[in-house]
Amino acid sequence: MNFLWARDVFRRREVLAPHGTRAFLINALSGAACMLAPPSALPQASQGMGEGSGQLAFNNACRTCHMVKEGDNRLGPNLHKIVGRKAGSLPDYAFSSAMKEAGFVWDEEKLDQFIANSDHVVPGNKMKPYGGLSSSDDRKKIIAFLTQQ
Repeated sequence: MNFLWARDVFRRREVLAPHGTRAFLINALSGAACMLAPPSALPQASQGMGEGSGQLAFNNACRTCHMVKEGDNRLGPNLHKIVGRKAGSLPDYAFSSAMKEAGFVWDEEKLDQFIANSDHVVPGNKMKPYGGLSSSDDRKKIIAFLTQQ
């Protein structure tokens, strides 16, 4: 019985092989064409300029502690509508006294400075061991993403 089953499987493979091979070649050639395309022909997201690049930068640098969903406080406060919010004023989050007494409203410039070096902007904040984000491009992407939330 096993011999008959194996013979049938082998026969089916003989019939299906040309179609499977054709599909494989089409996929392989399509992939090669994408890899050989000049960067200007590729979608902007692959160049770091698309809408998703800000979210990706946020996920890589901030999402360990922060979320953008309103009310979703984690290790850090949620950043929903952070632009225009008074520093340290979000209800239901235990900010450091330094952040509560910071005395400024978050704008794009202040966010850029804070993301680069939080200790310089608000000495005594609780963002430890965060050491800042040196890439100004990534900071711009994150801020653009946050202004849309």
